[in-house]
Amino acid sequence: MTQKAFASSADLDDKQQTLEVLAEGVYALTAEGDPNVGAVEGEDFLVCFEALATPVAAREWLTRLRQHTGKPVRFLVLSHYHAVRVLGASAFDAQVIVAHDNTRALIAERGQQDWQSEYGRMPRLFKEPDSIPGLTWPTTTFSDRFTIDLGGDRGDLVLQYCGRGHTEGDIVGWLPRQKILFAGDLVESQAALYTGDAFHREWSTSTLDSISAFGAETLVGGRGAVARGRHAVEAAIDQTRHFLRVMLHEVGAVYERGGTLKDAFEATHAALVHRYGGWPIFEHCLPFDVSRLWDELSGIERPLIWTAQRDREIWDRLQG
Repeated sequence: MTQKAFASSADLDDKQQTLEVLAEGVYALTAEGDPNVGAVEGEDFLVCFEALATPVAAREWLTRLRQHTGKPVRFLVLSHYHAVRVLGASAFDAQVIVAHDNTRALIAERGQQDWQSEYGRMPRLFKEPDSIPGLTWPTTTFSDRFTIDLGGDRGDLVLQYCGRGHTEGDIVGWLPRQKILFAGDLVESQAALYTGDAFHREWSTSTLDSISAFGAETLVGGRGAVARGRHAVEAAIDQTRHFLRVMLHEVGAVYERGGTLKDAFEATHAALVHRYGGWPIFEHCLPFDVSRLWDELSGIERPLIWTAQRDREIWDRLQG
């Protein structure tokens, strides 16, 4: 049996990027399962959602965005702390970098290790890594809700914490007037889930319930295609919930009968691969997903810190 290449280290092909205009002044950039980003025009400024992994990658996104608007970036919103979402922040020259209180704490606690971990797992996303000036630090944080008045008749952009999920600091961006939701990695549309820093039980229940309650008619997930229409939005939320519930069932069953982490991985892989195996980052994520859930069931409340060394140990143990 051929051993699988570590995480996404062998995924070196460029992905086709697509810039979509979701409504007047509302943009999303998707890229065949690579991290999605977005932007919203205010009356005389921009709000950008996510920062990509390096300033060079971020500047390429901004160059495309500048074909539609030349407004300066006032707010940069970080949905959570993962390196591929935040380390390109310096390219935006944003006046304000907004994140959840917990995200700032997580950057302080594990940001450097996460940078090294994600660079090893997904080297292609780190275009010209030497351009990264250092860790990204939010300049403004909040606990529940942060509202940005877009000015004129554009309405508000509401940033909201919906509970623990993909991490303990994920936030979403909600445009009530357009019914558009930027969900970050709390929802994936036609892409597998990364749950290595997750809180599976809360995510699969109360957190996704809160996201569904927005009643969005367009949803930009962390990866995958934009979900357009209420049916497609609910399908993306349901897919995310289903992935989590299958994991909880399979890993939980192995844990209860006294099996091993390897047994749990194999059972979960078998249960998910038919439906999700062809989707982006499935094989990459699943060892880290199962390891975190096993810890959670073992009573480890907060995720252990992923390091480059720990990544390799788990990968060799489960995918080797």
